[in-house]
Amino acid sequence: MSFGYHGKILRVNLTDGKISIEEPSDVFYRTYLGGRGFVAYYLLKEVPPDIDPYSPANKLIFAPGLVCGAAVSGLSRFAVGAKSPLSEGYGQAEAGGFWGPEFRRTGFDALIVEGKSAKPVYISIVDD
Repeated sequence: MSFGYHGKILRVNLTDGKISIEEPSDVFYRTYLGGRGFVAYYLLKEVPPDIDPYSPANKLIFAPGLVCGAAVSGLSRFAVGAKSPLSEGYGQAEAGGFWGPEFRRTGFDALIVEGKSAKPVYISIVDD
């Protein structure tokens, strides 16, 4: 994959502990352009509008922007989204800092966290 993408999206299911990697087509990447576009696509496609925001059926999506991590000051933005508990609608925010560029270095374009763990867990991405 070229033009700022790795071609892989990481999906972590906390309920069953399964990890999967999706490889969307070039058309997907040209249509949604990373960050906000990825968050909007997955929320609107996979999260039913009538679910409780605290339900395990909700998804938490992290997606760095298209140029996040480039060797230019200020290009560290990433988007995070889920069904909002405040409005019970589409919820998305952006942030900057080290997380976005560090995540891009893992070789993934987005992280989708779904389900609910029975106990506290964390996600560590090391060597793919």
